[in-house]
Amino acid sequence: MIKGVNVKKLKIIRDDRGRLMEILRSDDKVFKKFGQVYMTTAYPGVVKAWHFHQKQNDNFACVHGKIRLALYDARKNSPTYREVNEFILSTDDPILVTIPKMVYHGFKGIADCESIVINTPTLPYNYKKPDEERIDAYDNDIKYDWKK
Repeated sequence: MIKGVNVKKLKIIRDDRGRLMEILRSDDKVFKKFGQVYMTTAYPGVVKAWHFHQKQNDNFACVHGKIRLALYDARKNSPTYREVNEFILSTDDPILVTIPKMVYHGFKGIADCESIVINTPTLPYNYKKPDEERIDAYDNDIKYDWKK
């Protein structure tokens, strides 16, 4: 596993009214600080990749549909430099994946419907100076196949 990446198994509590799933709590070991909460989606077969942050960590959970989340360690001083991790996120087996800064990440919608991801990054989005570095999903040096 890429150094600094954490996976937390999420518990769904069901009753006759519906269900509840806690995603991130301030007393979780992976919690650093609160920046904001946002939702992002991907249509079936769509790839949203690659990018990384220099200052913030991300905390991803899929709350509808299913995604394949891929991570690439671009930190030259990391013991897991150039390592790739892959996770399947869905409500069937819900997890929260904490993605440390400087780790490239992206995801692909692999459900037959629009997939919904909730992210709780450690910093709010800065509209004037975004903390985001992007590269093309396919034209890059990362050894990962989004077509599979």
